[in-house]
Amino acid sequence: MNVTRRTTAVLCAALLCTSALMLDGCKPDAALKKAEVLDKGSLPTSTPTYIASPSAPAGNSSISGTISFTGKAPAKIKIDTSMDPACDISSPAPVYTEQFVVTNGKLANVFLYVKSGPPAAMQAGPISTQPVVLDQKGCQYTPHVIAVMQGQYVEFRNSDLTMHNIHSMPTQIGNETVDVSQGPRSAPVTKQFAKPELMIPIRCNNHPWMNAFVNVSQTPFFAVTDASGHFTLTGLPAGDYVLGAVHEKLGEKDIHVTVPANGTAKADLTFAMQ
Repeated sequence: MNVTRRTTAVLCAALLCTSALMLDGCKPDAALKKAEVLDKGSLPTSTPTYIASPSAPAGNSSISGTISFTGKAPAKIKIDTSMDPACDISSPAPVYTEQFVVTNGKLANVFLYVKSGPPAAMQAGPISTQPVVLDQKGCQYTPHVIAVMQGQYVEFRNSDLTMHNIHSMPTQIGNETVDVSQGPRSAPVTKQFAKPELMIPIRCNNHPWMNAFVNVSQTPFFAVTDASGHFTLTGLPAGDYVLGAVHEKLGEKDIHVTVPANGTAKADLTFAMQ
């Protein structure tokens, strides 16, 4: 069966599943209207309006570190995505839980941000005003954890061949709740996050296993640890800092660090299984 015929069959099956199984927010008619773009090589783009111009870095110093994990992390669990056959067609790679991503004792998906520091750091403007992309691929959010500065935008994309729903659940007044459906490979949806807030959950009402987190920082100095547990903050003025390190399951820890002028401070931390 060629790709076009297989895609058509999957969409028909997904539509039938949608009628019986999907939660509110799924719109089969809209999905059918979007079908004409499924086999095209690129996704539509959007052009959001930004609220500020990028500023020059506040300083010439940096903080670099590694977040480690001690103890036995819960094993990843393979997720059954068979309720929507289009998930497997979009990306045949298996989907696993992402609460604990530990490689050689290093912890990924930890959000690092400046909690307190010199006035020049706490009052610094945005270094970049480009949106941060949160994609949906294989019925999984990618990346699992992202971060923006207050006032910055997140661009939600749907690279899949199925309908998704983007549902954010902020608790901070000023951060708008997002609850929109996004058709297969449809135009990106951009949403602004106005107030600092940690680990805002993002869910898909149509696929209950899908989850991600958006973090909103007061300053432009933040990072998310990579697969090796590493992070770097750049453009900092010299001085004394308190960094917050936040994990979705392990909570928050503080790191106290003194940043030298025109130099790099080390800031390592270890989380333990609670």
